[in-house]
Amino acid sequence: MNWYEKLNQYFPVEEMKSKEHMELLLQEKGDVYYKDEGPHHVLMYAEFPTFIFIDYVYVSKESRGQGIGHQLIDKLKNKRKPIILEVEPYDYQDTDSTKRLRFYQREGFKHALSIGYTRKSLATNENNTLEILYWSPTGENEEEIYQQMKRMYEDIHTYKDEELYGKSYQPVDEVLTYGQERRTDDIFKSLDEYDKKRKK
Repeated sequence: MNWYEKLNQYFPVEEMKSKEHMELLLQEKGDVYYKDEGPHHVLMYAEFPTFIFIDYVYVSKESRGQGIGHQLIDKLKNKRKPIILEVEPYDYQDTDSTKRLRFYQREGFKHALSIGYTRKSLATNENNTLEILYWSPTGENEEEIYQQMKRMYEDIHTYKDEELYGKSYQPVDEVLTYGQERRTDDIFKSLDEYDKKRKK
């Protein structure tokens, strides 16, 4: 199984870029977009001068619990830049979702409560809402994370979208919003509360 098949099996269709899109990023934006691949993992990420965006991270089921994910995140943390990623909203019925969030919580990531992120999938034509997690070595605030997400969306997610998919993604200002009044629960607090209830 090649790297793309591994990602394609693990991530939902509405979150996947096409193989052509990712190969084009690796070829034409090779100074920004990277693939870190091993027998049991695939990590796709973009590194900008002031931040890192994790596009996809996959660790094979048989090798989970061996510290591979921690090593990959540590390698990025050593660059001493904020790290940003997208996750699905918390679903306590999905054990994969719970494990994934627990992992990022252990790694010191925070939930960006004031950043809204909803975009229409070109594959399914349905709106897909994701939450933004970030880790920061120098205490960036959420407004700075929002500005960095906007840059990433335009440089990576929508790169040559019309050429690749025959249609364009929505403009960044329709997809990303920022506001302190945004009403959402902290994804990690929800996880902790669910754990407490389960233990009673």
